[in-house]
Amino acid sequence: MKKVALTIIALTFATVFMSCKNETTDTETTPENHDLAVADTTPSTETGYLYVTAPSGLTLREFNNLNSDKLAVMPYGTKLKVLTNEANKTMNVGGIDGGMNEVEYNNKTGFAFNGFLSKFFPPEKGTNAKMYVQDLKTTFPNVSYTETTGGTASNPTNTEAVLLPTQQWHEAFYIAQKLYDIPMAFNFPNPKGKDSETIKNSKKAEHLLTSDLILERKDNELQKITYSQAAEGFGSGVTISKEGDMMKIEYTAVVD
Repeated sequence: MKKVALTIIALTFATVFMSCKNETTDTETTPENHDLAVADTTPSTETGYLYVTAPSGLTLREFNNLNSDKLAVMPYGTKLKVLTNEANKTMNVGGIDGGMNEVEYNNKTGFAFNGFLSKFFPPEKGTNAKMYVQDLKTTFPNVSYTETTGGTASNPTNTEAVLLPTQQWHEAFYIAQKLYDIPMAFNFPNPKGKDSETIKNSKKAEHLLTSDLILERKDNELQKITYSQAAEGFGSGVTISKEGDMMKIEYTAVVD
């Protein structure tokens, strides 16, 4: 069966390629010399609101620095009114460069790191990608979802593709992580490093033969992020890449 699983992995990759340390309620750190990503500082003209994407919640602080007093912890998915959008990249948290936005939460005014704020409302785990895109379309009409089938009669494949109107790698990564169950053991990856790198899931479930995050880089910039997993009789891959001025998330499943 391992030979079958390896076949599944190879077919999954062929189909896919063709077609953070997060801020927590307890700690906020600034990794040294890690220019990993840049927060989206474009004002959200559509809504005037941004959403918390930090899985463990995002800290609301009294002033615009990480040493000021905590006023609250805002849960994942919280919708925040943005009072001031910080355009300067003054800090790095969880591998993302950004600054502190002034926001309003529960009748409190304070500051929150904008690297974990998104103009897209974050999907809950297990959310259907097609329905999620349909909901996003009310605010972002150029977001799209397509679904195709392929492979062979004995090894059919199904591919879903989501196009998001953003160029932020970390924003696409967090959405893909929720939509397609990329394990939380994988943090947002560092763009700096080898041109090709495979990161193993240290908390891989026993039934999985593989659970890997595969990175492609060029000149210390991300080119593609792929999550691949395989079990007996099944394999899947999630690929994140840029397509024009959009971010593309592709999910391909293969059944043996």
